[in-house]
Amino acid sequence: MSNSEIIELTSKHVMNTYNRFPVAIVRGDGRRVWDADGRVYLDFTSGLAVCNLGHSHPNVVKALKDQADKLIHISNLYHIGPQSILASLLTGNSFADKVFFCNSGAEANEAAIKLARKYFSVKGEERFQIITMEKSFHGRTLGALAATGQKKFQAGFEPLLEKFTYVPFDDLDALGKAVNAKTAAIMVEPIQGEGGVNVPSKGYLKGLKAAARKVGALVIFDEIQVGFGRTGKLFAYEHEGVTPDIMTLAKGLAGGVAIGAMLATDEVAAAFTPGSHASTFGGNPLATSAGIAALKTILEEGVLDNCRRSGHYLVERLEGLKKEFPFIKEVRGKGLIIGMELEAPGPEIVKESLSKGLLINCVGEKILRFIPALTVTKEEIDEMIGILSGVFAGLTKK
Repeated sequence: MSNSEIIELTSKHVMNTYNRFPVAIVRGDGRRVWDADGRVYLDFTSGLAVCNLGHSHPNVVKALKDQADKLIHISNLYHIGPQSILASLLTGNSFADKVFFCNSGAEANEAAIKLARKYFSVKGEERFQIITMEKSFHGRTLGALAATGQKKFQAGFEPLLEKFTYVPFDDLDALGKAVNAKTAAIMVEPIQGEGGVNVPSKGYLKGLKAAARKVGALVIFDEIQVGFGRTGKLFAYEHEGVTPDIMTLAKGLAGGVAIGAMLATDEVAAAFTPGSHASTFGGNPLATSAGIAALKTILEEGVLDNCRRSGHYLVERLEGLKKEFPFIKEVRGKGLIIGMELEAPGPEIVKESLSKGLLINCVGEKILRFIPALTVTKEEIDEMIGILSGVFAGLTKK
């Protein structure tokens, strides 16, 4: 089918929940994708930080093919080999002792919210409040939506799940005033992605944990977007040398395959017992086999080193554009999650870039978000900068 045929079919039969661009992507290889009409694009969105190894990485493809020949799905009523291996890899490379598998980031955050409340219920403490941050994004299911500190996502879905309190991100004074004896957990993204690529001050996460501990509350890190090497370390919390009690993961975990995970310490995880929570497809053999392949590739094939090098280089090139174009306000980020704040409308730039064969993303109307595969090369960064520079130059002529 052509682009136009797929677009027509989508418009007729798929619910209109996305402002889709007028292209249908049908193939991917590394950092490039092709649409149904055969046009190629340089992809600096990587499936919104999902395809951290690029599109159709051979290790992930092989793992999927091998597993599909053996067993695609079996119920969690039985033990699942790849699930146990992936869980051991996750706990062996993080603070956590136990893993709960699901299918998405929103599901992982729902599990985290439930676990935090159940933990205190088991202890006989009436703690329900969860503090999250303004401009946060934790998902679109009802619990995750209530945790999300952005009214634009919540409009029309009230009343929200109760006992969520929002405070400004990177503001320890405001956080200190909000915590109390009823606080069950403080939930935070170590770097806010959807909220505008907001990087907190050094020491913020440590101060946040101290505020939680002062009242006996738990700490939940939402690393759905920044986990699996996106910041140059396997998990973003490693930059600050502070660990959570619960962490949520998804996106880059399985190289493009749908999966989510909620990790916790033994003490907290013990609150979940048989029947407390479940997920029919969570931790299925196919997704966890892909997760094993993706995680081993990140750990063993220099992906983190490349992310750090490429991230530094991308920031340098973007800062160069900032000197050239006065409507660029700021460049910020860590590793390969980088935001460029503009004093100009971002959607127009994204649309024009698409027409020139470049996929980029805009959040908050005026912030371009660059989240390429962690395997991106210097040459591909130069190519992207060349396209973007041309788009910017065209904008200044209007």
